[in-house]
Order: sequence, then C-alpha cells, then structure tokens
Amino acid sequence: MEYDKTEEFDTEVTKQLASHYREILRLLGEDPTRHGLLKTPERVARSMQFLTKGYEEDGSAIIQSAMFREEYSQMVVVKDIELYSMCEHHMLPFYGKAHIAYVPNGYLTGLSKIARVVETFARRLQLQERLTVQIRDCIQNNLNPLGVAVVIEASHMCMQIRGVQKQNSVTTTSAFTGAFLKDSRTRNEFFDIIGTKLH
Repeated sequence: MEYDKTEEFDTEVTKQLASHYREILRLLGEDPTRHGLLKTPERVARSMQFLTKGYEEDGSAIIQSAMFREEYSQMVVVKDIELYSMCEHHMLPFYGKAHIAYVPNGYLTGLSKIARVVETFARRLQLQERLTVQIRDCIQNNLNPLGVAVVIEASHMCMQIRGVQKQNSVTTTSAFTGAFLKDSRTRNEFFDIIGTKLH
C-alpha cells in the first residue's frame, strides 16, 4: 500500500517562497540543481508556512468557541504546554513549555483551547517576551477572569548554535493580571503548582 501524505498549502505562496529559497541556496554556494537539493526549496517553503501558520489563526475565536457559564472560582492551571516558535531576529527556533493559570469570573473555557491559544501565537515570528504577553491578553480579554498568569520557559537556538553558544541556558518570562498581580498568595500558589520559583 502506498503512503499518501496530504497537507494543504497555498500553491502560489509555495511557488514564490521556493523561488527565493532556490536563490538562497545558490548564494550560499550550493547547487540547487543537484539531486539532493532539487526538492529542498519546495520542502522549506511548505515547512515555513506550517511554522508560521499562527498568522492565519485567531486566538480570540479559539477561546470564544468553547466558553461555558460555570460558577467555579478557584484557580485553573494548565502546565507544561509544549511550544515551538521562531525567533524573529535570526529565524531560528526556540522551544520549551508554557504554564498558564486563570481565576474564573463566571466563565470557563475548554482546556484544549488554552493549549491552542499558545500554539496560535507561538507559530509566528516571535519574541518570547511578546508571546508571553499575547497569551495573557488573549485569555484576559476574552474570558474576563479575576486574573491570568503566564510563565514560559524556553531554550533559544540563536543562543545555542550560534553567537554565544550556551547550550544549557533557559529564558523565563512571566506576565500577570488581576489576582496574580495583586495577591502574592495567589501568585505563590501558582508557582508551587508549576514547580517554578521566580526571584
């Protein structure tokens, strides 16, 4: 049985991107017509469309697609959400985990929607600091909870394989609203749950 992998990409965008990547290969001193590189420009063109698919997605629509009226007022935490993004300065990956909490104010959202919001904003050319704030604001603006907490821990390949070349460095960013900003007990409870201590 033949394996048939199907993915949908914009044909015209793929064609134009591939043309540019073919020229990039040439400028790097490679021969884009050699056997091993013949399909590389198209592969990279499709790969880049996938890695930046977040531009076509709407975090607010994701949250609003699964909002439930519920009188639950304790912290909801989704931790260890894997994320993969690309640094906008060098277009190299950074990867790690997001930990997210909110204190509901009459509405909950589906747990998978929290992870999808992370994916939506991560699949763009990003700064970790901006990504952290975008996730926080999306949840705050759509659920209107009593507070939101977002912590991201990530390793950046622009620091690992080029430049300073420090393989074990981890960058941690955080963003809070409401109860997590004003109440140290709520914030510390969140840190205890995710197993992270920020100083």
